[in-house]
Amino acid sequence: MSAEAERKTENLPQWKKEEVDELTDLIESYESVGVVGIAGIPSKQLQDMRRDLHGTAELRVSRNTLQVRALEAAGLDDLVENIEQQVGLVGTNDNPFALYKELEASKTPAPINEGEVAPNDIVIPEGDTGVDPGPFVGELQSVGANARIEDGSIQVMEDSTVLEAGEVVSADLANVLNELGIEPKEVGLDLRAVVAEGTLFDPEDLDIDVEAYESDIQAAAAGARNLSINASYPTEATAPTLIAKATGEAKSLGLQAAIEDEDLMPDLVSKADAQLRALAARIDDEEALPEELQGVEAPAAEPAADDDEDESADDQDEAEADEADTDDDDDDEDGGGGEGLGAMFG
Repeated sequence: MSAEAERKTENLPQWKKEEVDELTDLIESYESVGVVGIAGIPSKQLQDMRRDLHGTAELRVSRNTLQVRALEAAGLDDLVENIEQQVGLVGTNDNPFALYKELEASKTPAPINEGEVAPNDIVIPEGDTGVDPGPFVGELQSVGANARIEDGSIQVMEDSTVLEAGEVVSADLANVLNELGIEPKEVGLDLRAVVAEGTLFDPEDLDIDVEAYESDIQAAAAGARNLSINASYPTEATAPTLIAKATGEAKSLGLQAAIEDEDLMPDLVSKADAQLRALAARIDDEEALPEELQGVEAPAAEPAADDDEDESADDQDEAEADEADTDDDDDDEDGGGGEGLGAMFG
């Protein structure tokens, strides 16, 4: 306890000193401490909420002046400004986001009373009210609802906003809403602020869409990984992909350059065999071909994008044909019988 806080408690009655000490112990025993509004919560419901929090958080309600002293004694002056009206202190070892989510989930709908401020726009929905024709249709119209008698009951003809957020509820509106069973407010512990590890969080900081947040993190991680791979920046996460990419590129280069490497030979043989069969399919005189290449059909021609591509393809075919003729001449000089790739490689 600071010297200033201790000085302030010197003249307090004994029971108040004990209360401040207990509140201070509560604050110092939890990793996260917050201030919650409890206005409008009936005593029994407040007890139920305290019981529901058991095991995850602890709620303590006391006089505002004593809560202020306890917060100052624990060094949590940032929370003091939230001690106004009806409030309590809540402590938990969960993170502030989990605490906020739990408190919001525990809120329940409740009727609103005369004189209360609307927390949001109050809307009477379109549809059958279930109320028999009578004076109630006039009450609906008086509060701003588009209502009339139709098909033997009172109907609201369209969604009607009867009060905007921040306005005060009148007695007539409170009665109409109660008659319709509309509960426009939520009752629960209203987290005003929480301090965790020296950081102050407001409700706006804690009200996040967890699924969307996780999705953003996953997208950012994927983007960072792609950037690292495209920049060839090795990390523990990207090294396997970079090695696989480099291996694939090296293999592709080796095939294009026809490098006679042991690992590439199966693919080179397959490539050469495909080229040989494509060439054989273009020869009209089958008797000039080895037996295993006779009857080979020409592969389906792919549509060319433009004339330049056709010329390039023709040039390539002519080059392959010339190369094949040269190979045939070599085979004749060597005395080979032209048995296709089987003769060439073994």
